[in-house]
Amino acid sequence: MAFGLSRLWTRFQQNINITGIWKGKPRACLQAFEGPAFFMELGFSKWVCAFLLCCWLIFSGAYSVEGLRGDSKVRGVNLGGWLVVEGWIKPSLFDGIPNGDMLDGTEVQFRSVTLQKYVCAENGGGSNVTVGRDVASSWETFKLWRVSESRFQLRTSKGQFISCDGEGCSVSATAEYPSTSETFFIERKNSRVHIKLESGAYLQATTGNQLSGDYPGMPGWDENAGTFEMTIVANNLHGDYQLANGYGHNEAKKVLKRHRNSFITFEDFKFLHRNGINTVRIPVGWWIASDPDPPAPFIGGTLVALDDAFSWAQAYDIKCIIDLHAAPGSQNGMEHSASRDGFVGWPTSPDYISQTLDVVDFLASRYATHPALLGIELLNEPSATTVPLDTLVSFYMRGYQIVRKYSPTAYVIICQRIGNADPLELYQANIGTHNLVVDLHFYSLFDTFFVNMSTADNIQFIYKSREAQLQALNSSNGPLVFIGEWVNEWNVTTGSQTDYQEFGKAQLEVYNAASFGWAYWTLKNDRQHWDFEWNIKNNYLQLGESPNKQSLNSLMLIGITCARFYLHHFL
Repeated sequence: MAFGLSRLWTRFQQNINITGIWKGKPRACLQAFEGPAFFMELGFSKWVCAFLLCCWLIFSGAYSVEGLRGDSKVRGVNLGGWLVVEGWIKPSLFDGIPNGDMLDGTEVQFRSVTLQKYVCAENGGGSNVTVGRDVASSWETFKLWRVSESRFQLRTSKGQFISCDGEGCSVSATAEYPSTSETFFIERKNSRVHIKLESGAYLQATTGNQLSGDYPGMPGWDENAGTFEMTIVANNLHGDYQLANGYGHNEAKKVLKRHRNSFITFEDFKFLHRNGINTVRIPVGWWIASDPDPPAPFIGGTLVALDDAFSWAQAYDIKCIIDLHAAPGSQNGMEHSASRDGFVGWPTSPDYISQTLDVVDFLASRYATHPALLGIELLNEPSATTVPLDTLVSFYMRGYQIVRKYSPTAYVIICQRIGNADPLELYQANIGTHNLVVDLHFYSLFDTFFVNMSTADNIQFIYKSREAQLQALNSSNGPLVFIGEWVNEWNVTTGSQTDYQEFGKAQLEVYNAASFGWAYWTLKNDRQHWDFEWNIKNNYLQLGESPNKQSLNSLMLIGITCARFYLHHFL
């Protein structure tokens, strides 16, 4: 188009020059344009302009996300591990915790060194405790609730706590909530432990396979009834709860202040802008609404950091999605939901759900009018196995109305349930009517399906399965589609740089079709291939052009074709 119009302007100038008249001789100038050929040219050019304008409107209408400039859809990056702690992203955050392998949620088993039997909460809890099992399973596994460096409470698989009322009493697993009787000192020497009551008495395994608080005196570390072998079965939770409770309030405050001030900075937004990123998805925890003094053990300061992020984003014309990553009671039992021990309490507690809606209200009221806000994600990754669909849909409907109370245009983002839930379930729920987005998380990980896939298998899966799923959702006449988390990582252990480039290219080509856009997980990570910055700087991920620029390039090709046709037939 530009070339054709330029040539027309040149002919316009030539006609003027041929007459030799412009200033002071308007009649002669007009005569230069009175031939039919010129008006054919002018008319044809008008049709070309109209045609290309229609093409531009079609492209922009099909792909635009309200509120974005430049690029028409979200090309985003998550700021994971910043305002919601995930230990696997930056393990060094936990390095200074004493007894750091005994954090909240750590799963342990105890075996008597004299009986060679495991301590067991019969029926998984709710009755007595014995020492009579040869093999350990869920009944013999306890989750730690950390009170201090050496004081703990022991939770059974059904949720009750190990309890002993005092010296000489037997041990049971019937307490629903822990107090002094459910708190024990655990003394360690290598893998051996003593379990001591607050009164000073020690637990022992009796010859009748019972556990009681009446060991005479102080046990040594030899073979005696008061000594147990402790096995740490799992130590998977390294979130905000574990960090704050592990360090204690004062030290945790120092650690998190340093982390929040240095992990994400103004310079990171400069880097993102320079590399074509137009949106950041920022995970936050429910305690942000109580800043600067949230309930224990959480540490204040996330609200100030979020305010900073909005200011930095605005400076570089980057938009923000606030993602409620952690709900009270936990919506999935994972560390990034700030779960204490993996238990999912959010869906069964009206109080937790109401509190979460209050957090949504707080965030919407605070940021609705901020120029950098693009949307609010009501809840990240609710679990399909523990969060019923009707409970989730009801919450999403109420959350949508809360956001709309403060903004008619901010996008309301609802995340699919994780755990093989069909995302179509949210498209059929009629949650909202305007600027509603469904967030899908696409990883070629976390499932045995991907374990033995080759490079070619992974790439083929993206082009076939992922693309088909996106096409179905895009055409469902429902909410927009957002790939809110994806990563250029897989289970291929021998992948070369070229392999990673091809895998990333496949994902980008497919995810670019998502009607709302995508966001990479995550900006910074100690694991290189999860680290967006590392991928870009080391050329393992090549972003290429945005869909909007691709559309403009296509439009330019159409214009060039029209111009060539015009030149061939009329000049």
